Amino acid sequence: MAIPARHSFWWDAAPLRDAALPLPLAARLPTRTQVLVVGAGFTGLSAALVLAHAGRQVLVVDAGPPGFGASTRNGGQVGSGNQKFRVAALVARMGERKAVALLREGVEMLDGIERLIAEEGIDCDFVRCGRFRGAMRPAHYEAMARDMEDLGRLAGVGFEMVPKADQHREIGSDLFCGGALLPGDASLDPGRYHQGLLARALDAGVRVEGQARVRGIETAAPGAGHVVRFDGHAVAAREVLVATNGYTCGVGAYLRRRIVPIVSAQIATGAVPADLMDRAMPRRRVYGNSNRVFFYFRPAPRGSRIVFGGRAAHVRPQSAPSAHAHLARALLSVFPDLAAVPVTHVFSGAIGYTNDNFPHLGADQDGVFHALGYCGTGVSRATHFGRKIAWRMLGRPEGRSAFDDLPFPAHPLRALAPVGVPLVEAWYRLRDRGNF
Repeated sequence: MAIPARHSFWWDAAPLRDAALPLPLAARLPTRTQVLVVGAGFTGLSAALVLAHAGRQVLVVDAGPPGFGASTRNGGQVGSGNQKFRVAALVARMGERKAVALLREGVEMLDGIERLIAEEGIDCDFVRCGRFRGAMRPAHYEAMARDMEDLGRLAGVGFEMVPKADQHREIGSDLFCGGALLPGDASLDPGRYHQGLLARALDAGVRVEGQARVRGIETAAPGAGHVVRFDGHAVAAREVLVATNGYTCGVGAYLRRRIVPIVSAQIATGAVPADLMDRAMPRRRVYGNSNRVFFYFRPAPRGSRIVFGGRAAHVRPQSAPSAHAHLARALLSVFPDLAAVPVTHVFSGAIGYTNDNFPHLGADQDGVFHALGYCGTGVSRATHFGRKIAWRMLGRPEGRSAFDDLPFPAHPLRALAPVGVPLVEAWYRLRDRGNF
């Protein structure tokens, strides 16, 4: 049996650049720039593109090759970013007026990424394919129906509840007890989307350098600019934006205390026979389920493969076969007929979680800007927040966001995250199995 490739499936069609750079940092990086962006993923490149179009001199740096993080390691599912809270819970927590503003900005995120892709001419297989979210239990279906009604009423999101008797028109599986259909949700190839953003940023004059790990950010006084330190080099910048999400390190204690990296893993299959694919995913949507520790899956663009993801198994090393075996088992629980289809790729990446499960954008007490904390819904959120924070840095009204005034709480037990996260996920898995 062939050993699966242990790199992102999306890198096959969109290989990363700058995998190895022989020149030292001092030869590759300037000593001064107007804006320095830390992180060359969706957030950083989206922000850099806005800033460059406004005439700013922009340097984007990344600890690895540009796009090495979650931007090219995700499932390519594009939603409104409203999946973290039931609407009723959001209203109870924020009040209806604020909840409506947050929900409607979530819809704006989805529409905005479609506009950006069209305006920039990025070829990344963006399709409004719709999302089917399967209910694991009848009670989940009823709760989902109430939530969808609230979402439609308050945010104008179209939906359809699909009962179990009709779900085979959406998915060829008997695992679910019906589900919710969001016809406006979308999919894309995240590798080629990142590649397109990178190309547009370079065309706009942005300087992008990989293999440039930030070791610290120093600020002499508020408004006096910043010095970003690397190994054996430093760059002075008038403004700094941190756009590192689940790969946040070396940028100061403020963000380190507020972002917990959580590993998400995926597998990709070999070619699925056409008749099986037609039965499994007759409408070629993106899919998920209603568990606390959920899984998600989709057909790969331009082909007959399936990409299937969920939380990583907490084993060492992450490259071990057991780190992804649970995903293969979960795939077969949905589609038992795929037992003979091989797994060709296994890969994982870090997503950034916040203590309140909201993304955040703004600036710290030293005036260092940030946009991060997408909590697993980063494709549309990262693009949206990158553009929002860039407009804010430019002082433009487009930078205003319903998320501006949200407090950004620290994780009180951040140091215990490597131990605590596996324990919490194990508890959630137990509750999913026991329905409590």
